[in-house]
Amino acid sequence: MAEKIIIDIYKNKNPDELTKLLADKESRLEAGSAAAMTAASAAALFSRAAAFTAQQVKNDARIDYIVRNAEIIRNYMVYLIDEDVKSRNPLRKAIKEGKEREIEAARQPAVCIAGEIINMMGQCLELMLELAESCPDEAVHYLGEASHLAMGAIRSSRVYIVNMADQCSDETYRFVTRRENEMSLEKFSAVYEKLNLLVEEKI
Repeated sequence: MAEKIIIDIYKNKNPDELTKLLADKESRLEAGSAAAMTAASAAALFSRAAAFTAQQVKNDARIDYIVRNAEIIRNYMVYLIDEDVKSRNPLRKAIKEGKEREIEAARQPAVCIAGEIINMMGQCLELMLELAESCPDEAVHYLGEASHLAMGAIRSSRVYIVNMADQCSDETYRFVTRRENEMSLEKFSAVYEKLNLLVEEKI
């Protein structure tokens, strides 16, 4: 009889299980999964602020769009907890087999989910900034809290990507990866700072 294959679905685990796995050096969970969890929390608080806003600003198509997208992003970030694990499967296999060429080839796609988290949290921050003007005063603190979590997810994803890139022998790839991520951080940090100035004014 064939051995039963058990596949872990990490997004279904509770916070205690997930954090214990992140702490375990033998675990398949890595920084990308942690960033996805943080990003999901950011999107959840953003969604909460958007719901309060929609309750006050009725029949506004743009607010309704933001409400829908905040929830879509939250759900997508939860989905990425497991996708990050999958994205590194070829790299883990290559390392286990000790194949240098395969290891080199697998490093770049191994950071694809972390890159997606950066982009989606950047979009989240831009939507938060748009929402801030209409958000009622009693709910605007959720945007501030969400923005800090979003930037945490962006910054941790960037560190993970740059660290992985630094292990590649391709000097051009290392330079381009580092510069691209510096530019993303600069761009989204500017949005984050502007958003928090608005939040501080309203709280």
